[in-house]
Amino acid sequence: MQRKGKLYFRYGTMGSAKTALLLTTAYNFEERHMDYLCLKPVIDTRENDSVIRSRIGIERTCRWIHPNSNLYEMAIELYKKEDRVVDWFLIDEAQFLTAAQVDQLARVVDDFGSNVICYGLRTDFQTHLFEGSRRLFEIADTIDEIKSTCNCGRKTIVNARIDSNGNIVETGAQVEIGGDERYVAICRSCWRNRRIEQTHRVALPLDIDDLK
Repeated sequence: MQRKGKLYFRYGTMGSAKTALLLTTAYNFEERHMDYLCLKPVIDTRENDSVIRSRIGIERTCRWIHPNSNLYEMAIELYKKEDRVVDWFLIDEAQFLTAAQVDQLARVVDDFGSNVICYGLRTDFQTHLFEGSRRLFEIADTIDEIKSTCNCGRKTIVNARIDSNGNIVETGAQVEIGGDERYVAICRSCWRNRRIEQTHRVALPLDIDDLK
């Protein structure tokens, strides 16, 4: 009987514990002696070693995914060299995958019966979909949102980029690696209100005392 796998996409904003969930899943697989493999796009250069590390301090070794990596060929290579069909692939920072790599993962699911769980962001700091996320929304079998809460109590939606003064940054390259010093997850309403507040603050005329 042919194995039936699924392609999962679990997305949330920064700080929503996506990586912690991935690592907890890996730990549970180990406890049950289940076969799994962790992967991560190499574009995330915050780690020098090939590890997936959570803010809460847990980590697992992983294999790098390079921009030119063919993930379907990787699965074939594992089968040829190790006679191994991986039951579960756990992928961190899946928004950095290319559309072609997401399609390759879908082939791994369909041809090998493996399960692939992709964890990642939905949108960038300008609220635009990442390439990998867009393709996952298009073809994933199961899509789950990992929710987190804004300071105002609403659900976080926006991965807002901030400068050293805490101001919202609206221009720049789509990919800029950083943590709490560069990004804050907020709801759409707070994102809009903070941008409006910044615009008004810049537009206000200087007080005469400021010129003294």
